[in-house]
Amino acid sequence: MVFAKAVKGVFVVAAKRTPFGAYGGKLMNFSATDLQEVASRAALAAGGIKPEWINSVIIGNVFHATPDGAYLARHSAIRVGIPIPVPAFTVNRLCGSGFQAVVSGTHDILMGDSEVVLTGGAENMSLSPHTVRGIRFGVRLGQEIQLEDTLWSGLTDQQIKTPMGVTAENLADKYGLTREDCDAFAYRSQQRWKKANDAGYFKAEIAPVTVKTKKGQDIVDTDEHPKPQTTLEGLAKLPAVFKKNGRVNAGNASGICDGASCVILASEKACKEHNLTPLAQVTGYGIAGCDPSIMGIGPVPAIEALLKATNKKLSDIDLVDVNEAFAAQCLAVEKALGVDPEKFNVNGGAIAIGHPVGCSGSRITGHLAYELKRRKSKLAIGSACIGGGQGIAVLLESL
Repeated sequence: MVFAKAVKGVFVVAAKRTPFGAYGGKLMNFSATDLQEVASRAALAAGGIKPEWINSVIIGNVFHATPDGAYLARHSAIRVGIPIPVPAFTVNRLCGSGFQAVVSGTHDILMGDSEVVLTGGAENMSLSPHTVRGIRFGVRLGQEIQLEDTLWSGLTDQQIKTPMGVTAENLADKYGLTREDCDAFAYRSQQRWKKANDAGYFKAEIAPVTVKTKKGQDIVDTDEHPKPQTTLEGLAKLPAVFKKNGRVNAGNASGICDGASCVILASEKACKEHNLTPLAQVTGYGIAGCDPSIMGIGPVPAIEALLKATNKKLSDIDLVDVNEAFAAQCLAVEKALGVDPEKFNVNGGAIAIGHPVGCSGSRITGHLAYELKRRKSKLAIGSACIGGGQGIAVLLESL
């Protein structure tokens, strides 16, 4: 079943994120809770929002990579001074978790359960552990113990025994996409990120992280994964990963990264009561299922349902930001919807920036709120495909 809803009276009043650390990079030793604390604290400060004004906390997360992982939402809330009686929960809709946190926070406000909701998403993929299964009650003599990479196994749909990268290859087959098409899209993502970063477009949304090193302190204030020096010739030399003569390679897939984001939502009543200045308003959402073997097409039914629910046409939308799980996946979505490439992922996406899976939807929501304001545009859609065969989309409108 596809469901979507038009929304009134829910406002984005603050949005901040950490820079995204590369796999095994500068942020690798920060737990998801640590990273969420940085993002949440920065968002509260940026919006002039007191912790005691928060009525609920909802954080997206997929891989519980550290012992405190299951406590992420609650622990990060307490750390930033949100009062003990305020409830919190962690949500997992895989790569759509950050968006789901925004949708669930919207529900809280629409239902009258909350006036101000701190939402977000956090992931440390570098810390994902290796594990041994089936030995809790002992092993027999001579039994070999197999160590499992929980990160790699988590990126494989066990129901259909298919890695996420193969689902992108399936979409490339279906939509007639070439290796050259995919590499060109990846190059575009890197160059758009570079142009936006050089122009300072990410500064408003990024909260620096202080990293202790042997030489002192390193202030990380820029995404670590982007490779603006990427060339088409260099991409062409990378081997296909999932299929002989395939399209998916390390350069045209999203980066495995570490990071966190926070988007604070408020009702109209709370905005007036606390004199909050909204960045944008949430005016709709859509969530849909699709064939798991082509899970990357999920944004298409989700966006179509969202447009129908809000009585909008794609031509009405100024910006469309779809999480770049894979170039092939994004190109399939772009082609299926008929999106103008000049409106699509205008400042690059996860191929350049990286994709801490539970966080990306929150990052995109915050980024679009700032980008609408910067461009003086009206409407933006953020969306993501979801492993297992789903899509999620959120509509933002400027004020």
